[in-house]
Amino acid sequence: MSGKIKIAIPVGDPAGIGPEIALKAALDPAVRTACEPLIVGDPALLERHAKACGLDASRLDILPCPQPETASLPFGVVSPISGRASIAFCAAAVKAAMAGEVDAVVAAPQHETSIAQAGIPFDGHPSFVARQTGTDESSVYMMLCFGDTRIAHCTLHRSVREAIALITHENVARTIRATDAALKRLGIANAKIAVSGLNPHAGEGGLFGREEIEIIKPAMDQVSAEGISVFGPFGADTMFHMPGFDAFVVMLHDQGHIATKLLAQNAAAALTIGTPILFASVAHGTGHDIAGKGIANPAAMVEAVLRLSKAKRPATEPAHV
Repeated sequence: MSGKIKIAIPVGDPAGIGPEIALKAALDPAVRTACEPLIVGDPALLERHAKACGLDASRLDILPCPQPETASLPFGVVSPISGRASIAFCAAAVKAAMAGEVDAVVAAPQHETSIAQAGIPFDGHPSFVARQTGTDESSVYMMLCFGDTRIAHCTLHRSVREAIALITHENVARTIRATDAALKRLGIANAKIAVSGLNPHAGEGGLFGREEIEIIKPAMDQVSAEGISVFGPFGADTMFHMPGFDAFVVMLHDQGHIATKLLAQNAAAALTIGTPILFASVAHGTGHDIAGKGIANPAAMVEAVLRLSKAKRPATEPAHV
């Protein structure tokens, strides 16, 4: 498989379905044709999941990240052991990407409660990857991808009150720039980007709020002057029906996530954009209730890996995506 793009797959929460879907994705014929997958995890843990799920992992490449505590960890439990291990796996994969040992990372799901029980700060992959790569967290965003649809978010895991306060001229402009840069890295030059409003009907000309007039449109005008093709702001309830756009930028978490989970349930990839590495994760949970049963669907993991397998390798140092 020499010469193919190399993608690290950290296995996520060791008590969930992460190891299973990581193994299934790495064994998928389409994945193995498109790239060189590298599983990141504890070898003994992987062997246990493979045996429980009836998978043959003997021909897979593994980047060992020993976590002896997981040896006696049952499937389907919430535990600080899981939290520590899952963060260690992800950190090892990011380190490999920063060192140029792999070209991209596609992470299996984390369990935020297990991570919290381990006393580790974590509010999602974008901010975690920012800290691991020394990137300003305010410049890192999430873009959900399924099929030809790509949805980037100005704000993520914040209360609605906090999120509204973060809808600033600077933040909206940064999100659009990060989206455009990510699209270029994914091979889409001269992208057309649609931008949503914050308020119902994008404010209806100021009747339902003035953020579109005073914040969002001026930010769009600024990036347009920089050469980025942006359109809107549009109502977030109708925008996704509009054809011809390469990506959509929304203001709030639910504006993008509700559309994604209705249209692509358990089959979307979540790209972290704005960091020096290509990083994606699956947009679903850890599936503790079915862990170790061999029935977890790897479709979202396969989708994420195949999407990043088409990305352009940086000519020298990694470009900020």
